[in-house]
Amino acid sequence: MGLSKVELLLLQREQAWNKEEWIVPLAVALEGLTAKVAAWEPEGGGNSIWQTLLHINYYNEDLLYRLRDEPLGPRVTNKATFGSTGQPDDEAGWQAVVARTHELAEGLRETIAALTDEDLEKPFASTTMGQELSIWLLHDAYHSGQIVLIRRQLGAWRQ
Repeated sequence: MGLSKVELLLLQREQAWNKEEWIVPLAVALEGLTAKVAAWEPEGGGNSIWQTLLHINYYNEDLLYRLRDEPLGPRVTNKATFGSTGQPDDEAGWQAVVARTHELAEGLRETIAALTDEDLEKPFASTTMGQELSIWLLHDAYHSGQIVLIRRQLGAWRQ
């Protein structure tokens, strides 16, 4: 018995979010991360982990609202989605960003689980809902890898 398209997307989401097998999923990449590490900005340019998570949250919220057919917030450029990095001593602010990431992840899981395979064939933006969800999963996995790389550079990853 094979998986339905929705079940396959949920399996991929689990792998990209919290089940570590082939890649480090986002929830695992964020475990134990402090504001100090999250706010560090690479020399020579690049985004902090904090900025990367703001970017992920922006697009995850956007996707969730579009899937639920809810009003979207103000549109901004991709560059603006990264915002400004938080302060190394703002642990409460950092934890609020992480909490929002978890809320969005659960909302997306619930919303995707309620879809049918037929829903995945419906037009969605410039493609279909299923194609959009598949591309989105790659986006989160890509940025999770960036977070792990920064943590390794700082010695704030598994030994």
